[in-house]
Amino acid sequence: MSETFERSCAHWSEARRREMDHFYALASIDYRHLAEAFDWKSWLESRQADVGDRQLKLLDVACGSGKFPVALSQYADLASSSIKPIDYALLDPSAFSIAEARQALPEPFEAGAEYETTLQSFTCPESAFDVVWATHALYAIPEAELMGGLSRFLTALGGSGFIAHASAAAHYLRFYKFYLQGFKNGEGVPYSSAEQIMATLDRLGVRYDAREIVYENGAADDAVEQIEGYLQRCIFDDTIDLAQMITNPVTGPFLRSCHQNGRWRFSQRVMMIFICT
Repeated sequence: MSETFERSCAHWSEARRREMDHFYALASIDYRHLAEAFDWKSWLESRQADVGDRQLKLLDVACGSGKFPVALSQYADLASSSIKPIDYALLDPSAFSIAEARQALPEPFEAGAEYETTLQSFTCPESAFDVVWATHALYAIPEAELMGGLSRFLTALGGSGFIAHASAAAHYLRFYKFYLQGFKNGEGVPYSSAEQIMATLDRLGVRYDAREIVYENGAADDAVEQIEGYLQRCIFDDTIDLAQMITNPVTGPFLRSCHQNGRWRFSQRVMMIFICT
């Protein structure tokens, strides 16, 4: 496993909850944008119609804290839909994340099977799930392992798939690249990008539709703890404080460019990738 993956797993824990809460104080907007950028109610109703009277079977890959289904419940008007309770399986290498997501799931999502594993190691019967999605979930899969991981994703998929992932130009990937240069002597595995995911799907011969959403998240400059926790979570490294990030000759100029008119502004570019089998 790469150091990037190992550090990301270490930060999904009760001991890092404070950092996680600071991160989501800014990053929850990522999931609101996903929820509001598409008619999820109609999409899920259509998937429900495809399977008839039984429950939809959905797999959430690298489920994290369950922020995407929570955002759908809040912003996508699912309460008024004709969707039956959805059998919602949780996959994540972190038992902490699975427990967090299970506790957070709102209606119409009902927690089902749990898989404490990576996507690359996941096995299940072919076409076991009607919907498989991964929202801001695949960054720590090295580029060399994307083919294997996405092949497992597609094996599980018996209907419609969705991947939300930041592009190479997004703050998340750019900052991590500068972190590796500035604090790790350029060593380490960078985050995988949406462009790499789409290129891998192309090589696999998969049909998909992709659309980009562009937005900012951020906070006032006096929200120092939130900004520090957010940036630490972006790089899964809480040994470096905000002052060190700003004074570093590589990360410093980038971060100063994100601080304008008394506010931190982090530019995001995210691809919404819809897969049809």
